[in-house]
Amino acid sequence: MIKPDLSTAHWRKSSRSGQGGQDCVEVADLSSIVAVRDSKNPDGPKLALGRAAFTSLIATIRTGAHDL
Repeated sequence: MIKPDLSTAHWRKSSRSGQGGQDCVEVADLSSIVAVRDSKNPDGPKLALGRAAFTSLIATIRTGAHDL
C-alpha cells in the first residue's frame, strides 16, 4: 500500500457537514486521489481514495446505504 503525501493538501469543509459545525468532514482534491479527514482532529487519521472509489462512496451515502 502506498501512503500518499498529504502535506500540501488544501482541505475544505464538505458542503454536507452538519450546520452546527460539530460534524465536519473535510476533503482535499489531490488530482488522482481524494482525501477525507475529521475537522475536529486534523492531525488524526485520513482516508485517501481513488477518484472512482470516492465517487462510488458519495453515491452510496446519498442513497442512505450507510448508517451515518
